[in-house]
Amino acid sequence: MTTSRLLALQDTDTSIDRLRARRRTLDEGGELATARATADEAERRLGEIGLRLDELRRDGSRFELEIDSMTQKERAEQARMYDGSIVNAKELEALQHEIASVQKRRSDREDELLAILELREQLEAESSAADAELATLRARADEVAAEAQAELTRIDAELAERTALRDAVAAEIEPDVLELYEDLRRLKKGIGAAALVDGVCQACHEQLSAVVLDTLKRSEGIRRCEHCRRILVM
Repeated sequence: MTTSRLLALQDTDTSIDRLRARRRTLDEGGELATARATADEAERRLGEIGLRLDELRRDGSRFELEIDSMTQKERAEQARMYDGSIVNAKELEALQHEIASVQKRRSDREDELLAILELREQLEAESSAADAELATLRARADEVAAEAQAELTRIDAELAERTALRDAVAAEIEPDVLELYEDLRRLKKGIGAAALVDGVCQACHEQLSAVVLDTLKRSEGIRRCEHCRRILVM
């Protein structure tokens, strides 16, 4: 009986299972999806900053036009006050009041414009930083994609090699033993056979009783763990 070859087969199958699991992970694009989602979020933040900057630029332009309009109005009213065309004291007082009002409104608008310019400067700095971060994240996403493709190629080559090795090892095992092993692998999370070391099953890590150990030593058939029922190789 060539049950001793089962350990080689089990090792090979475990390697194949790991490679296939890794391939599924890469195919599903988990790491790449995360990298791209992070970049997309950075792009969204950059877009929000851009929209806010556009709004501030529009407000700034509107305030500049209003300030310019009020400046021109003040100059015109100042010219009227000193050109001698107004001789009525009440009209002159009203004009002075209007000039003061224009000056107050313009001063308020200039303060608002200054606040807008300061905020815009801050947001422009944030935009530059966000743009640099986005470029880094996009480059990382491209790098992850390239790494994933390279790993897929390597995994495919290794899977082909391991599968060929498995076929060669499986051919050395009796059909009935191989069939039991395959059934156990399906039922036992991929582990159908394990070594028995110092009376301990290396699959479930349980100590076998002295009676069972004695029976196994004298047995000529397929030896199985009394706890997990996997095939034991002594």
